[in-house]
Amino acid sequence: MANRFDEILREFLLINNLTQTQFAEKIDVKQSQVSEWLKGKAKPGYDILKRMSLAFDVSADYFLGISDNL
Repeated sequence: MANRFDEILREFLLINNLTQTQFAEKIDVKQSQVSEWLKGKAKPGYDILKRMSLAFDVSADYFLGISDNL
């Protein structure tokens, strides 16, 4: 399992066949922000992490690298 946020997000996009733009639109952020996360230059804050979990019905633990379970 990936353990850095950029790796986790890259894996999530691949598994779910999502583009950066599709992911960004679903959680109401700019695609450029998703790009920064994938480059490891930034990480989402609490509010965005919560939106990610709710939008994709995935535990925040998955995005935090605590759990392998989607």
